[in-house]
Amino acid sequence: MMIPTPPVPQTNRQQGSILLLLFFIIVKMVLQYVLLSPYYELHRDEYLHLDLANHLSAGYLSVPPLTAFNSLLIRWLGNGMFWIKFFPAFYGALTMVLVWKMVELLGGRWFAQVLAALVFICSGMGRLNLLYQPNSFDVLAWTSLCWCLLQYLHTEQNKWWWWMGVVAGIGILNKYNIIFLVIGMLGGLMLSSHRRIFRSRHAWGGALVALLIISPNLVWQFLHGWPVVHHMKELTENQLVHVSRMSFIGDQFIFFMGGAFIVVAALVGLLFYKAFRSYRVMLLVYLLTMLLFTYLRAKSYYSLGLYPVLLAFGSVYWEYIFAERTPYLRVLWVAIIIVPFVLLMNVVFPVMPPARIIEKAAKFRAMGLLRWEDGKDHPLPQDFADMLGWREMSAIALQTWQQVPREQQPYTLVICDNYGQAGALNYYNSGKMPLAVTFNADYVYWFPNMDTIRYIVKVGKRPEGKYLQLIGKVTQTGMLRDTLSREYGDSTNAYLLSDLSPALPAVLRKALQEKQAVYQGRN
Repeated sequence: MMIPTPPVPQTNRQQGSILLLLFFIIVKMVLQYVLLSPYYELHRDEYLHLDLANHLSAGYLSVPPLTAFNSLLIRWLGNGMFWIKFFPAFYGALTMVLVWKMVELLGGRWFAQVLAALVFICSGMGRLNLLYQPNSFDVLAWTSLCWCLLQYLHTEQNKWWWWMGVVAGIGILNKYNIIFLVIGMLGGLMLSSHRRIFRSRHAWGGALVALLIISPNLVWQFLHGWPVVHHMKELTENQLVHVSRMSFIGDQFIFFMGGAFIVVAALVGLLFYKAFRSYRVMLLVYLLTMLLFTYLRAKSYYSLGLYPVLLAFGSVYWEYIFAERTPYLRVLWVAIIIVPFVLLMNVVFPVMPPARIIEKAAKFRAMGLLRWEDGKDHPLPQDFADMLGWREMSAIALQTWQQVPREQQPYTLVICDNYGQAGALNYYNSGKMPLAVTFNADYVYWFPNMDTIRYIVKVGKRPEGKYLQLIGKVTQTGMLRDTLSREYGDSTNAYLLSDLSPALPAVLRKALQEKQAVYQGRN
């Protein structure tokens, strides 16, 4: 006579789930540091985002204000590489925790949670969580908003509408991209049996909370001529118009490499799995948001925030189909997820130093990774080249600044050709020289008083045109020598400009006003 095995106590299962989740959090956090060779520096966008901490405001041309306060926190923590990379990795780990809890909410067990965590880790999310940009928090905000909606669909408790307002408001203060998810949710709810919520004071209350949270940024936008409108128009005309709609759709599955089958399982499960019937509106949300992005020719990564919730649905459905009936296949599913990621890791992520990439150029070229925006092949992928040369360039700029007579240093302007250069100077030379500026991005609002300038430290190309006529002496003081840096191809040098014409400040102010007018759509 067989003695039945006693059931595992619920407490033990919960403890096991927590320990397993903790393991994946550690793996995720450690992996984000492993995927970046110490040879590389920060990306040009990261320097700009860190520089926002020097100019706290309710709004910016490049991003909403939340990133600036995150940058201020990083500064308080020492402004080192560890903390700069910590926060995108941390936001990625928090997103994975929400996916884990979604699986639990949907009735999935430990294997479904493992599948979801593995697909999340072994995907393009790792590339997203590598850089200090608003994107990592954006995906966390999208996932949190989906979590709140799932909770409402599961419990019908009205408090979740208020929480959705809080999440949407904070998400908008991080990146306006989340507005597309809000539109998709509103459309999906309107087309479903849940349309009755539009008569709920709780739903409208949540909307009011979101409006109150973003109101400081709305005021800033109003006072500065709604630069976000100009930015979106410029983005559409100069970049998105060249995006192929078919490429956008195809790229959605490339993000998840071997784990794409879980995304497909989610879409199938939401259509046919009876246990998902009460959550079927999520399929409408996904389709409507994707249609909106496809119509607008959005960049492929804009939609990444849609997928964490799909990983939860797909993992639960996959576990239902296979795990119980064919448990021996579990190793196969795990291998399908991990193996492609391991094989592609060295080419997708900046793991190998530049010299090794040049040795294996054929492999990178075959995958189209050496093709830049200019349509030509280069020695390194463009993003990798964008993480080289900044420290050297900043050192040259500092040496140039030190050549200015000490009594003239208070009357010296440091100006660069682009925001990456200015941000890098302000990061590496913080406290050693004045903050650099440029006629580019947010820096057009950060210029110091130029009435008394007597020297200029110029980083970039040699002055020319009308400016050269107002400069008595141009001395080249340094040259960027890192040939693999993207800045090298742009002829980045350092110059000391002296014997300036008294008319130069007025010319600079006029150019600055014209640039501000362009960003405000007035020119």
